[in-house]
Amino acid sequence: MNITSQILTIAFFSLVVNGFAVDFQVDSVGDANQQTEVLPDSVSDEIKQNGFTRFVYERLVSEKNDSKELFNQYEKLNALQGKRIATITFKQLDIFGPTFQDTSKVTDVGIEKFANKVHTRTNDRIIQKNILFHVGDELDPERLLENERIIRLLPFIKDVRIIAQVNEMDSTYVDLTVVTKDVFAFGVRARFSSIDAGTLELYNQNVWGAGHQISAAVVSNVDEKPYVGFEGFYSINNINGQFVNVALGYANTYRREGIVFESEKQFLRTSTKWGGGLDFYRLFRSDRFYENETLPIDTSLNYRSFDLWTGYSFQIGDNTERNNLQFVVSGRYRNLYFYDRPPPGEDNKQLFSHSNMYMASLSLSRRYYIRDHHILGYGITEDIPKGFLHEWVIGFDDNESDDRWYSHLYFSSGNLINYKPSYMFLSAGIGSFFNARRMEQGLVELNWEYISRQFRLGVKSGRQFLKLKYLYGFKRFEQESLLLKNRYGIRGFYTDIPQGTQRLVLSSETVVFLRKSLLNFNFAFFGFADLGIIGSSKKVIFTQDYYAGIGGGVRIRNENLIFRTIQLRLAFYPGHPADASAFGFSLRELSGSRFYSFQPRKPEPLQFK
Repeated sequence: MNITSQILTIAFFSLVVNGFAVDFQVDSVGDANQQTEVLPDSVSDEIKQNGFTRFVYERLVSEKNDSKELFNQYEKLNALQGKRIATITFKQLDIFGPTFQDTSKVTDVGIEKFANKVHTRTNDRIIQKNILFHVGDELDPERLLENERIIRLLPFIKDVRIIAQVNEMDSTYVDLTVVTKDVFAFGVRARFSSIDAGTLELYNQNVWGAGHQISAAVVSNVDEKPYVGFEGFYSINNINGQFVNVALGYANTYRREGIVFESEKQFLRTSTKWGGGLDFYRLFRSDRFYENETLPIDTSLNYRSFDLWTGYSFQIGDNTERNNLQFVVSGRYRNLYFYDRPPPGEDNKQLFSHSNMYMASLSLSRRYYIRDHHILGYGITEDIPKGFLHEWVIGFDDNESDDRWYSHLYFSSGNLINYKPSYMFLSAGIGSFFNARRMEQGLVELNWEYISRQFRLGVKSGRQFLKLKYLYGFKRFEQESLLLKNRYGIRGFYTDIPQGTQRLVLSSETVVFLRKSLLNFNFAFFGFADLGIIGSSKKVIFTQDYYAGIGGGVRIRNENLIFRTIQLRLAFYPGHPADASAFGFSLRELSGSRFYSFQPRKPEPLQFK
């Protein structure tokens, strides 16, 4: 891209970002006493008098006041702190109809009634084994809210509320009711990479109401063998109430053939003492390497991987919400053996070499969670982490080619903004391998993310998202290159031409959530601007090649269904490379997005991709 195009791109990009960022009427999301009405009471009352208009109003108009409801729940729990728990009961709401504000509400839509009938509700014992408290315990509001967060992590649960009421017989005791709402667990997913290749997948995230997940996919490509293949996956969450998750998968498609077994216990809570995991991969044929899927591979891989790790946590402080410092010592062993692989190059023998990797880490973590809504979700309760995670990792690679040491330092922190409705995350890391002669495969990474407070645009609400990601590689192997392709840089930018060992990406997105929904389908309009700079690590990043993407679209999501968000996106790419179009159109299902995490993790090298 020439200098004129660079200047125009940067100027336009700045105009878009600044245009989105100013002149908003601020909505005081944190003020629980503020009531937001979509229509005046007199108008809404008149509408509800007529049967047809009442149906339209109830389906299309959403009078949500989520912040107030969340705040009131915390206040009620806080007022009952210290009382003993007398009883714990479980109540499950229908998928369609009732809400946490009105649990008696019933849907009058035929298809929603049918879905409620055919859906198998989650078994009470599945919810019960995820409960962190027992009859006789003192009520601890922070622990109850933490328990809600853990239950919300279950893929088959839409949301949960734990309600406390004073016991009628003894005012020193409380009765707890755990109210949950499932999502409709059946789903269908179709993906087509071309007219001759595609995937059709059926899945159920809550088999027999037992909380198990199963998926089966048919993968077809008329130009590759096998022409028709199969992929299947089965997973179980929280075995025996120990928060151990296991998954087993099998595939035989034109892309890969093999089996996968995964098992892990995460440090879900700040009081968790032990964590760990075991992964086993046996891929007889694969078009990519699971440790770095961006590595170019000309020949099919045939390899085995055995990966085991464990960690122990030392609690520092009294484990209250603001004083839950956690020090974790972890160790890991990974064995990698190749049966078929690309021929090793002279300067990159380690990429596909037999290896025994030993790693250890020391990490320091503090975290608690802020409850909010309309960030990545569409009205459901979302748990945004606040705190930090700092870690030091050291390892030794007993490699077929050359033995190497590895080490990195990683620091992360958020939320740096004290005012609740805005969120900021920062992280920085530096790491490298070391052999007898030199450093190898080194990198420096810097990340910054900002999520604005919720603002008002008439009866609509929205947020501003900003991201800055910088990755610098030094002493990388010849095959290793960074891309600006789609999720690694500029969204919808499908090209392999811009490559390098240094990359800077600045992304801006404005999302406007409509307060009206159609049959529980929520709509959000978005506009985005991405600027990517990529090139050699031997030059200053701002003297490298500039590329950009500008566009917008709409996202559609029904939080009652297991289906992911459907996105329609249109984009323009000024100064695009020869193998890419100036305009892009995409209609696809989005992968699930998650917040940054300050949860201690297994030791592993920093990723260069």
